[in-house]
Amino acid sequence: MGGVDRGALGQRAEQLCAEALERRGYRVRDRNWRTREGELDIVAENEDTVCFVEVRMRTTDTWGDPSSTVSRVKQQRVIRAALRYLQRRPPGQWMIRFDVM
Repeated sequence: MGGVDRGALGQRAEQLCAEALERRGYRVRDRNWRTREGELDIVAENEDTVCFVEVRMRTTDTWGDPSSTVSRVKQQRVIRAALRYLQRRPPGQWMIRFDVM
C-alpha cells in the first residue's frame, strides 16, 4: 500500500470509532478481543444492548465503501466470536447488534 502503515491506520480507525461510540453514550468494553473463532474489533454496551463493531477503513473510496469488504466468511467469524464472548459474560437478557463502522 505504498508506504502507508496499515497497522497504524487500522488502530487509528478503531480509536476514532471507539471515541464516536463513547460520545453517543456507549461504554467500550473490549477492543481487539480474540478467540479461536475470530476477532472482535470493538465490543460496546449501551443500556441492555451489546454492540459488536467491525471497523473498516480505506484511504480512498476508489474501490467502494469499506463496509462492502465484510465478506460472508468474515460475518460468520464475527458471529462465532460474539457467541463465545457472550458465553463468558454473566447471564442476562441482552439485545445484540452487529455494526460496521
